[in-house]
Amino acid sequence: MGITRTSRADNRSSRAIATLIAALFAAVLLLGWASPASAQTDDPEDLPYTIAGNVRTDGAPIPDATVTVTGADGFESEATTAENGSFRIGVPTKDTPYTIDLELPSGVTAPDGFESSVEVTFGATSTITRNFTLTAAERVTTSFVDQLISRTVNGLNFGLMLALAAIGVSLVFGTTGLSNFAHGEMVTFGALAALLFSAGLDVPIWIAIPLAVIASALFGLGMDAGIWRPLRRKGLGTVQLMIVSIGLSLALRYVYQMFVGGGTEQLPGGDSASIPGLGPIRLTVTDVVSMAVSIVVIAGFAFWLMRTRIGRATRAVSDNPSLAAASGIDVDAVVRVVWVVSAALAGLSGVLWAYFRPGIKWDMGTSILLLVFAAVTLGGLGTAFGALIGSIIVGLLVEVSTLWIPSDLKYVGALVVLIVILLFRPQGILGRRERIG
Repeated sequence: MGITRTSRADNRSSRAIATLIAALFAAVLLLGWASPASAQTDDPEDLPYTIAGNVRTDGAPIPDATVTVTGADGFESEATTAENGSFRIGVPTKDTPYTIDLELPSGVTAPDGFESSVEVTFGATSTITRNFTLTAAERVTTSFVDQLISRTVNGLNFGLMLALAAIGVSLVFGTTGLSNFAHGEMVTFGALAALLFSAGLDVPIWIAIPLAVIASALFGLGMDAGIWRPLRRKGLGTVQLMIVSIGLSLALRYVYQMFVGGGTEQLPGGDSASIPGLGPIRLTVTDVVSMAVSIVVIAGFAFWLMRTRIGRATRAVSDNPSLAAASGIDVDAVVRVVWVVSAALAGLSGVLWAYFRPGIKWDMGTSILLLVFAAVTLGGLGTAFGALIGSIIVGLLVEVSTLWIPSDLKYVGALVVLIVILLFRPQGILGRRERIG
């Protein structure tokens, strides 16, 4: 009997290791395929230095304008402005001055005194930005109330997106006691998967996003089977597991950078136009879809957690794992499901984050990890609905606080409010008091 149990344990360990290897191999392939997709946005000549800019008039872009760059060494290259009026031209060296000549498209005339030719010289950076403005746009002032309404809506959008990631962190902490510092990289993984399917494999974005969520869920399953479950069975404490998650975060982050580089990539549809007729509120179609998707997914998660059998089992394990196991609940199976759900929510959050702050970078998940932990702590550790409330509060504070403080300090303002609230309610908004000692 003992030999049979040992063999079964060995088989399970072998399957776990095989699952881990397969997951890591899939992740490497994913990132390797994503890197050629990113090359589509690079300069066609693949030159090391860049001259970029915009051509505008009255605040509106001018497409189809011809920009020619000539160098003192005989170099010459030209580009046509895109729909948003932007242009990018690669140059081979920054040791010589360059002349930028602008030729406007037919039907567009320049005002008197406009300089259509300018000479530029590189400085310490590898990029020169030179904008051409035919006529300045009229400056429009916005009242305080209008700004408050607009930023409140943006804060709600940000909070809903943040809630998807925060709920996953809260679920994992509630069932395992682990503060997963690699959760930010799970957020990044979702965005990179969407980039792979949309730009790399030319899949429509409305199909690429669900595929990215599924890939993220499988990634979470692989990490649990290959790393977290074996470590839990060996009896590692929460502090040791937290240190492992920090190391995993660093490893994944620089693996991402190795394959996708340090640049910023865009998902299709990120430059959609604003919806007219909303007064001071400026929302694009992408923003509205993002908020709708977040609300539907959070509502579906709430139904799953409160009404389904596995959801009730998850709440039981979160309340008391030992009692749940004694009641016949398979705690390992519940934890496995929690990792899958957490990773899927993180992947979707990464996609929405790439649209909210346009662009995908190798460290994009790390930039919001502190806010995710702040939301979870504010709402109450281990409570999924507390994470939702905390995320909305943090999102509103981040966006609205820019009315009084510089935008570079908006994350600091949210953390200061977190500290103040916890001074009066240490367990968080929905957390329960616990007796220590």
